Amino acid sequence: QLRLVESGGGLVQPGGSLKLSCTASGASLDNYGIGWFRQAPGKKREGVSCIHMRDLRTSYADSVKERFITSRGSTENTVYLQMNGLKPEDAAVYYCAADWDCSGFPVSLTFAFWGQGTNVTVAS
Repeated sequence: QLRLVESGGGLVQPGGSLKLSCTASGASLDNYGIGWFRQAPGKKREGVSCIHMRDLRTSYADSVKERFITSRGSTENTVYLQMNGLKPEDAAVYYCAADWDCSGFPVSLTFAFWGQGTNVTVAS
């Protein structure tokens, strides 16, 4: 069974950067699309990005384009989310999730495997 674990969250000032990691175990990520989602208190879960692990094609929410970059790590079972120019509205719990590809993104219901989330706080 595929298991995902996020890390790298924390407190950052507006305009700062954070790099989140999603590490998988139990299966290779080669055959998956890995999405990043976020959920702020009182808000719906929002799709942030997705990377198709076979061809490395990426998709991004309009709200994070030009600021966030998702990439595959040097080890085959790690995916990163580099977040730059963070804004207070980016604060949320960030989750990585796996689906067979990214065709369902940004709809979270199609993603079958989820990590436990990592908290990102953006405040001065």
